[in-house]
Amino acid sequence: MHLVQGGVSLDIVRDFLGHTDIKTTELYARANLEMRRAAIEKVSPAPAPDIPSWKENKSLLQWLQQL
Repeated sequence: MHLVQGGVSLDIVRDFLGHTDIKTTELYARANLEMRRAAIEKVSPAPAPDIPSWKENKSLLQWLQQL
């Protein structure tokens, strides 16, 4: 797993471990949560936070501050 996290291709890991089938290597190379998060961030930008409409209402905010 550390080799995969370090960017080593599964083909090389397979050869290093002596597996004949890449599917055997894939059993050991399950991506951890951090790797999944990083992969998603590469293909999808973080969503912009939605600003609630009441935060844009200046008169409402002024009224709330006076309470």
